[in-house]
Amino acid sequence: MTTSQHPGRVPPAPPAAPAGADYTRAELLAGLRDIGIVAGDVIFVHACVDALGSAASCRTPGQLSAMLNDVLREAVGSEGTILVPAYTFSFCRRELFDIRETPAEAGPWSTFGDFLEYFRKLPGAVRSRDPIHSVAGSGPLAERLLRDVPNTCFGAGSVHDRLLAVGGKICTLGVGLNEASFRHFVEEKVGVPFRFRKLFTGRIKDGDQVRKTGWVYNVRILAPNGDPDGFAVEKRALSEGTGRAARVGRGEIMAAPARELHDLILSEIARDAWGTARGPAGDPVAMEEARVGRQRFPITLPEQATMMQMVEALWKLPRHIVSDAYDDALAALATQLPMQVHEYPTGTECWSWIVPEKWACHEAWLETLDGRRLFSYADHPLHVVSYSLPFEGVVSRETLFEHLHVHPQLDRAVPFIFKYYEREWGLCCSREMKDSLTDDAYRVVIRTSFSYATLKVGEVVLPGETDETVVLCAHLCHPAMVNDDLSGVVVGMQLMRDLMRRPSRRYTYRFVIVPETIGTVAYLSHHEDLLPKMKGGLFLEMLGLPYPHALQLSFTGETEADQCFRLAFSRQEPAGWVGPFGRVIGNDERQYNSPGVRVPMLEIARVLPQTSANHPYPEYHSSFDNLTVTSAARLEESRALALRMLDTLEHNRVPVNRFKGEVFCSRYGIFIDAYTNPEGNRALFDILYLVDGTRSIARIAEQLGISFEAAKETIDVLAANGLVELRAT
Repeated sequence: MTTSQHPGRVPPAPPAAPAGADYTRAELLAGLRDIGIVAGDVIFVHACVDALGSAASCRTPGQLSAMLNDVLREAVGSEGTILVPAYTFSFCRRELFDIRETPAEAGPWSTFGDFLEYFRKLPGAVRSRDPIHSVAGSGPLAERLLRDVPNTCFGAGSVHDRLLAVGGKICTLGVGLNEASFRHFVEEKVGVPFRFRKLFTGRIKDGDQVRKTGWVYNVRILAPNGDPDGFAVEKRALSEGTGRAARVGRGEIMAAPARELHDLILSEIARDAWGTARGPAGDPVAMEEARVGRQRFPITLPEQATMMQMVEALWKLPRHIVSDAYDDALAALATQLPMQVHEYPTGTECWSWIVPEKWACHEAWLETLDGRRLFSYADHPLHVVSYSLPFEGVVSRETLFEHLHVHPQLDRAVPFIFKYYEREWGLCCSREMKDSLTDDAYRVVIRTSFSYATLKVGEVVLPGETDETVVLCAHLCHPAMVNDDLSGVVVGMQLMRDLMRRPSRRYTYRFVIVPETIGTVAYLSHHEDLLPKMKGGLFLEMLGLPYPHALQLSFTGETEADQCFRLAFSRQEPAGWVGPFGRVIGNDERQYNSPGVRVPMLEIARVLPQTSANHPYPEYHSSFDNLTVTSAARLEESRALALRMLDTLEHNRVPVNRFKGEVFCSRYGIFIDAYTNPEGNRALFDILYLVDGTRSIARIAEQLGISFEAAKETIDVLAANGLVELRAT
């Protein structure tokens, strides 16, 4: 990276044009030899050539570019490979990256910018497809080093990683080794506390093809402590002989082998984790809070708050996936049950996902040019796209409409729109409001901030007789909405209270409260040791609505959890309906059922079928999802249903016969007269004939079309008389 991206050192001011040349071509070549650049080398060159002064016989930028290239090529020979930065930061600026046409950014030194453009346009030159830190190269290893790089600026397989693998060298002209972006590769590899991985999305054009993709860039925290500073590395490199320097013209040139520089940077970071940053060291979260401030949301919950009391206290909060309101809501719930809060810092890789930054909207509004405010974030948090970029300015009506979202069905509702990973500014309003906007231009104000923080997952664990685990899950995010999915959270809280009051439990129960999708991925990816112990689970969602319950089965639909939950559901909720995986509603049950995990997570929700025009419910993802479509009675019905489903799994066993032949029922007092109770007699003998150690109670009940409770009652009588033995499923 050029000095313009490294505020750790002020770049030298370009000197005034001298009367005579400050250095010659031969002196530059000799300097390269002095710092150890030899034929066959692979060199990554950073430069501020103005700092060297003027070059003899170079009157124009074009002549200087040609001379620099000729000297570098002579130094490494035809068998050597030259790499230079062709950085564009296109995705950071939300711009298209055209591999062939987007010019490289050189910082404040125009002559080096001319050289970069000259170099990347050379016949046979190769350019990497990195839309942020692309690199141009020429020479026999250029294709190998630059083609098909993975979607990361500094991660595994990046250009710097490949440079290390081939034994390349870092070479700087007019700047120090402290400016080399190779250091950021090592920082990401180690995981320094002041930098984090951040996903940028955009479009890459390669010839006639344009493809949308994401790219991971290891950025620094924006608190000043995180500003880059490589002077300690440079000083050590030169003093210990890892790096070499030579005077050329008015400045210096330097070089160091990538492997030795890599090891030195590792050593420096091991000595001081903040050794390559401005510092001083500290807690990055606290530093970022000091920079952007912290929003506080006072919440008061009574001891043993009811489900509706929890809903009423929390529903209006702007609970975005990583936000102060979400954190405060989770902290309030933690006063109700013994809860452990897991924290996953911004930039943490969770399988293929990356934890995003914290987002806060401080204020936002839309107004006419004469100052008449039309709507604002203060009116309702859904008026701003979740994770909107900040923006202030006057825009045309046409431009405004490109960023203004309305609900597809509800004309008077404000929609919930989020752009967690595709950064853009945006506002939301009712369709009625949008239709009333007839002025040619409007003023938009969106004051938002992004900062390094931690994503939080709440977990309540109730140990059982075994470590086999049943998981309950619900998500706490979605600002100012009730059913999606605060309703599931409060039902889960009450279920855990019910289970906690029991003197014993066969299974261990875990209730996991998450930000949707990323929270579950973060939790599961950091608790892989628990996956083999997870017998199954139930996702709780949209449970306050005035519709019958729906049960969505697991991925296979054939597990014991499926059988037990389906059996209890059908008996408890005759008006409900059952659907296969992915055909009722989609939420975090996807993560549990996904490849490599395959925990059978089912889901209950009060939603309309996917064939309905209003699926999953009319107020979904809108400001209309509020207390008016929720009731304490429906939440209680959902709790009772879920508890019965859990009880079925909890009490399911495999009855193994300890008898042979037909049981002499009269001997044990379990005879049911076929004349006075023919159905009971038939059910008894049907059960007896199915008890052979191959079927669970749930399977027997399902096969006979009777309730689990009825089958269990009979089998318990048989067990009490020593006729069957109950074994774990």
